[in-house]
Amino acid sequence: MVRGLYTSGWSMLALNKKMDVLTNNLANVNTTGYKKDTVALEGFPRLLAERLHDNTDGTARGVPVGELSFSNDIGEVYTYFSQGTLLKTDNGLDMSIKDDGRAFFTIAGPNAGRFYTRDGSFKLNANGQLVTGKGYYVLGQNGIIQLNGSDFIVTENGTIIQHGQVVDRLLITRFQNPETLRKNGENLFEAVQGSVTEEFAGTVLQNCLEQSNADAIREMVDMISLMRSYEANQRVINAIDDTLGKAVNEIGKV
Repeated sequence: MVRGLYTSGWSMLALNKKMDVLTNNLANVNTTGYKKDTVALEGFPRLLAERLHDNTDGTARGVPVGELSFSNDIGEVYTYFSQGTLLKTDNGLDMSIKDDGRAFFTIAGPNAGRFYTRDGSFKLNANGQLVTGKGYYVLGQNGIIQLNGSDFIVTENGTIIQHGQVVDRLLITRFQNPETLRKNGENLFEAVQGSVTEEFAGTVLQNCLEQSNADAIREMVDMISLMRSYEANQRVINAIDDTLGKAVNEIGKV
C-alpha cells in the first residue's frame, strides 16, 4: 500500500515537470521562430527495483523484490523543429527561412559564442550592424554584417545587396539532425558535440517572419488532460492515506 503512495507521488512530480513545459509553450505561441517542446515519460527502471547479490551462491544476478506498480518519470524533453507559419510583413529587416526546419540563422551570441535561431526579426544597431532583438550580431559569410540604412535587398540564397553592390551573404547553418541542438534561452540554440552540418538547400525570404509552431488550442487541451491525470493521482494518494489511517486508528485498537 505504501508503494502506491510512492508510485502516485513520483508520477505527480513528473506531471508537474510536464506542466512546466506546456506552460512555456503556451507562453511562447506568439514568439517569432519559437520551437515547441514536449515531454516523453518513461516507466521507472525495473532494474532499480531488483536486488543484486541476493543469492545463496553469491552470483550477481537480479532477484525481483516482488510485484510492483512502477511510476513514470521524465524520459526526454523533445523539441519539434517543424516550420511555423510564415507571415508577410512590411519591414525589410524581417527575414525567415523556408525549408524543413533544419536551417538556422547564425548568431554571435553571449560571450562571443556561436548560436542559432529561426527568429528573423532583426534590427540595425547604432553602428548600422544587423542584430537580433536582443542585440546579438547576425553573422554573414564574412562576419558581422555592416549596412548603410535599412534599404537593401535579400535574395533567396541569403545574399544582401545594397545600392547595387553585394554586402555579404547571410551565414545559414543547416543541421543533419537538429535534435542535437540545445535551447540556450532568448530564442537561441546551441550546437552540442556531435552536431553535423550540411549545405543549405532552403530559401531566405525578406519581409517575412516565421511564427511559433506551438498551437495554443493543442497546448490547452494537453494541459487539461495532464491536470486530470494529476488529480487522479491525488485521489489515489488520498484513498491510500484514508485506508492507512483506518488501519492505524481502528484496526490497531483491536
